[in-house]
Amino acid sequence: MSLVAVGAGIAALTGIGAGIGIGIATSKATDAIARQPEADGKITKALLLGCALAEGTAIFGMVVGILIILFLG
Repeated sequence: MSLVAVGAGIAALTGIGAGIGIGIATSKATDAIARQPEADGKITKALLLGCALAEGTAIFGMVVGILIILFLG
C-alpha cells in the first residue's frame, strides 16, 4: 500500500469523524434546548465551541493527509 493512499485515507477519515461528531452534538443540543428553553444561550455557546473544535480537527487531519500525499508520495 502506498503512502499516498494512507494520506488520502487519513484526510477522509478525519472529515467523516468530524461530520459524525457535529451531527451528534447538534442532535443533543437540540434535545437539551427542547427540554430547557431558558438555557438556550449557554447550550448554543457550548455547541458552537464544540463544532469549531471538531472542524479544526478535521482541517488538521486534512492538512496532514495532504502533506503525506505531497511529500511522501
